[in-house]
Amino acid sequence: QVQLVESGGGTVQAGGSQRLACVDSGYGFRSACMAWFRQAPGKEREGVASIYHPGRTTYYADSAKGRFTISRDNAKNTLYLQMNSLKPEDTAMYYCAVRADSGCGGLRDRSYFTDWGRGTQVTVSS
Repeated sequence: QVQLVESGGGTVQAGGSQRLACVDSGYGFRSACMAWFRQAPGKEREGVASIYHPGRTTYYADSAKGRFTISRDNAKNTLYLQMNSLKPEDTAMYYCAVRADSGCGGLRDRSYFTDWGRGTQVTVSS
């Protein structure tokens, strides 16, 4: 059974850092497009960053460039999102998403991904 479990959310002050993790299990893929999305109350779910496994090519939303870093530890089957210089507008529920046996070819929208975690809340206080 495929499963994605996020962790690492919480409350942080503006300007601070947070690292999110997403452990995947039940997969046997050789390649995948893996991504972080976020959804704030009353807003659409938007892509933040994606990474192609195993090639490690990364893609970022303009709002994330220079502040966020997506990475994957293959030995731990864990996807990370390191977030620095956080702003109140980064407050959202953050989700990891996977489409197995596929490339990314850019920052894809939510309809591209087949598997989702339940999310972890990040709140940035001003």
